Amino acid sequence: MKILFIGDVVGSLGRDMVKEHLPSLKNKYRPDVVIVNGENAAHGKGINEKIYRNFLEWGANVVTLGNHAWDKKEVFEFIDDAAYLVRPANFPEGTPGKGITYYKAGKKELAVINAQGRTFMPPLDDPFRVVEVLVTEAKKRTPFIFVDFHAEATSEKQAMGWFLDGKVSSVVGTHTHVQTADERILPNGTAYISDVGMTGPYDGILGVKREDVIRRFLTSLPVRFEIPDEGRKQLSGVVININKDSGLAQKIERIMINDDHPIFY
Repeated sequence: MKILFIGDVVGSLGRDMVKEHLPSLKNKYRPDVVIVNGENAAHGKGINEKIYRNFLEWGANVVTLGNHAWDKKEVFEFIDDAAYLVRPANFPEGTPGKGITYYKAGKKELAVINAQGRTFMPPLDDPFRVVEVLVTEAKKRTPFIFVDFHAEATSEKQAMGWFLDGKVSSVVGTHTHVQTADERILPNGTAYISDVGMTGPYDGILGVKREDVIRRFLTSLPVRFEIPDEGRKQLSGVVININKDSGLAQKIERIMINDDHPIFY
């Protein structure tokens, strides 16, 4: 099995990059499953049903979320009916939506789990214990298990990777919007990267207009952060190859598309 994952899509520029490049990426890498993190897709905060549907129409199979899952009130109207939309599994019991979904790719089935870290993040249930329960559940159906760990601290992400090494196919980090260069296959066969990076504005700061962020640092005053809707763009992602029998990873490759890193299809 081969998985293509696209990191945090931010605003209209991020959506444009998915629409523009996903068909060619699928043609180049021939993934069995495409997963997109869409928690910032609606102008930098949250997601709505139209954007979720657009991702599926453009070629994604599953959409994951994160700490901005509830920023658009409309999400409560459709998340329970969205079969391939996954919010962090360690949100409190009774929260709408689900933290795991299964996608059928031919004769194979992939379990997709989303979890959120707690270090420098809002307090939630223990992601390690919650994911451990879901992994045990998923293994009854499939050896192919993908975890999107939406977390701030690199140490917490690495801990999750080592905690799940050999138990899941991959653990990919999201949330910080800066792609890390530490992709690897852990000793027991789990593909890992601390952060896949973001898809959206290239010349902003973490997807926000850079002037806003600089003003905040210079003045320490409250500043309204705006998401650029024009300018240069980037796409960040990874491709993961998984052994068809064991469900363990064989290769992980970073993808970075921007003006300084053009991709050749």
